[in-house]
Amino acid sequence: MNNNSLNIPQKELLSEAETKELLKKAQAGDQKAKDKLVNHNVKLVLKVAHRFANKNYDYEELFQIGSIGLLKAIERFDLERDVKFSTYAVPLIIGEIKRFLRDDDAVKVSRSLKRRAHRINEVKESLTAELNREPTIQEIAEEMEVDKEEIVNALEAVREPTSIYSPVYENEGNSIELVDQLAASSENQEQEIDRLALREVIDELKTRERLILKLRFFDEKTQQEVADRIGVSQVQVSRLERKIIDKVREELD
Repeated sequence: MNNNSLNIPQKELLSEAETKELLKKAQAGDQKAKDKLVNHNVKLVLKVAHRFANKNYDYEELFQIGSIGLLKAIERFDLERDVKFSTYAVPLIIGEIKRFLRDDDAVKVSRSLKRRAHRINEVKESLTAELNREPTIQEIAEEMEVDKEEIVNALEAVREPTSIYSPVYENEGNSIELVDQLAASSENQEQEIDRLALREVIDELKTRERLILKLRFFDEKTQQEVADRIGVSQVQVSRLERKIIDKVREELD
C-alpha cells in the first residue's frame, strides 16, 4: 500500500528552530501555528499508520487515530528538552493507534493472573536470595510446581509498557532517559520511524521471546548460554530464535 494513498499533500519538513517556534505559538493557543505543524508533520502519521495497515483496519481510520497522537504531541511537547519533535511525536502516534487496536479487541487481565504474577515475583525474590543470582523461568516454575508457559503468560499479562521518559542510566542524581537515547541516535526521519517501530514490535513479543533477543543480540550470548539461562536445549533456542526473527520481520513488512 502506498504511504500516501489518502492523497494528503505533504509539505516540506521544517527546521528544528521553525518547529519549536511554531510549537511555542501553538501551545499558547495559536491555531494557525498548530495547523501548520500538523501539515508539515503529516508524513509521520502516514508512515506509522502504514505500519498497522495489515491489521484488517481501514487505513484512513488509522490515519485519523494517529493524527490524534500528533495533536497530543504538539500540546505536550516540552520546549525545554533538547529533543527533536519527531522523536517525541512518533511514540505518541504509535501509542494512539495501538491503544485503539487494543481497546477495540480488549482482553481484560483477570484477577487470578494478577495474583499469579504477584506470587511469581515473591518466589523470584526468594530464589534470588537463596541462589545469589536471578533464577531462570524453569527454576521458578519448578518451585511453584507449574508449567513454564504459565509463568510467562502471567508476567506478560501484567507487564507495564516502557515510557519514553523512563531512566535507562542514573548516576549521582543525573539520569539519561530513553527519549534522550532515541534523539541522540536519530540520523533522519525514516530511520527514526523504523527504529521506533522496531521497538514497538519487540515490546509486543512475549517475555521469553524478548529475553532471547536481548541475550542473543544485545548481550551477545551463545545459543547454549541462552539455553542454560532459560532452561531449554540449544536446538530449541535455535528454533525459537528463527521464529522470533520471522515474527519481527513480518510485523515490520
